[in-house]
Amino acid sequence: MGDKPIWEQIGSSFVQHYYQLFDTDRTQLGAIYIDASCLTWEGQQFQGKAAIVEKLSSLPFQKIAHSITAQDHQPTPDSCILSMVVGQLKADDDPIMGFHQMFLLKNINDAWVCTNDMFRLALHNFG
Repeated sequence: MGDKPIWEQIGSSFVQHYYQLFDTDRTQLGAIYIDASCLTWEGQQFQGKAAIVEKLSSLPFQKIAHSITAQDHQPTPDSCILSMVVGQLKADDDPIMGFHQMFLLKNINDAWVCTNDMFRLALHNFG
């Protein structure tokens, strides 16, 4: 089948880089966002690099590990890349939980940045 399309290579590299930073030092995630970036974290909205890094840095756990189950990437008509990630995470001594995350990546000045980021734990309330 040959090499993967360039958008899949870029998307996969971004996902690997993002979770490596998230799992080791969340304060370094500011490098992938811009001031116009938006984050929706479990329904809460944050806009701008500073607000996003503050939210991610203040999450109430000391250690976390992500395991990626699947990731999909698509090119958009305006030369961005849409990435969807499904996986599991383990925070401190909490049980393993599933999660979904979507990223919109844009090339600005020859660097790929995240303009939009949406995260949800895969929790179901059937009550």
